Amino acid sequence: MRPTPYVASLRIFEPLSAFEPADRLRWAQLDSSSKSRSDEQRRALTRVISPQSPALALDGAHVLEVDGEKYISPWSTATRCWAALEDFKNSLPTPVISFFLPAPLEEIIESGAEYVDTKVPHILTQTWIIPPRWFSLFIPEERVRGRDDQGAFTIMRTTIANAKSRCENTHSAVRTAFGAGPVEEEIEDLGDWLSMFHPQSYVELDYGGLAGYLEKSLTQLGEDGLEADTSIEDVLGSIAGLAAGDGAMAGRGYERLVTRWRRVAAFEQAM
Repeated sequence: MRPTPYVASLRIFEPLSAFEPADRLRWAQLDSSSKSRSDEQRRALTRVISPQSPALALDGAHVLEVDGEKYISPWSTATRCWAALEDFKNSLPTPVISFFLPAPLEEIIESGAEYVDTKVPHILTQTWIIPPRWFSLFIPEERVRGRDDQGAFTIMRTTIANAKSRCENTHSAVRTAFGAGPVEEEIEDLGDWLSMFHPQSYVELDYGGLAGYLEKSLTQLGEDGLEADTSIEDVLGSIAGLAAGDGAMAGRGYERLVTRWRRVAAFEQAM
């Protein structure tokens, strides 16, 4: 089982040429067959048990090889930790923050912030569920699923050019159907994030440990495990319905998707 089996990731892999010379030299030494995904999660668990400044620890990266070329997705641990801290603090009234986040722990997390590059992170993560907008970046033919030494997996990957085009189409369909609003803004933010990376990059959605929970959920319903997962198809069908002005079609796809992932999220309460 994966060290953190409840996390899904959306990653950007940029070509080596997109990085500064020092980083380029460092990342060039990495092997695409390394256990970087497990290492990243294991270090995250270590920080939970023994808090430390993310700015002071040696960071890592994921490696993807395509046609003999290396593409890199840095963990960007410090940037992601600080963003998560701000999101957490913004979600609570100021007077109660100290009850959930003691001042000494906050100081540890924030220490070293002034010394680290705060570029946009290459990785977005989500626990227990996958945002529908992430699926809109892919088509079924780009999905790979199966089992490895850590259990069930589902990974989908495409060029960033494809992802940006699909994101724009999704944003247009949602804005036309519903106008400006939270959902439209989230899709726009996703598009803005994609636009910050090298045009030859790749985008990858990795279910992580959620693939195992999804497989279990689908099997319990008498379906053929991960092979029965039609999340991409459901989202694309919903978007097509919005674009065509067919509310029933849009609703069917969205309801199938939400129902499927709501069952996965329910495993959190059962633990």
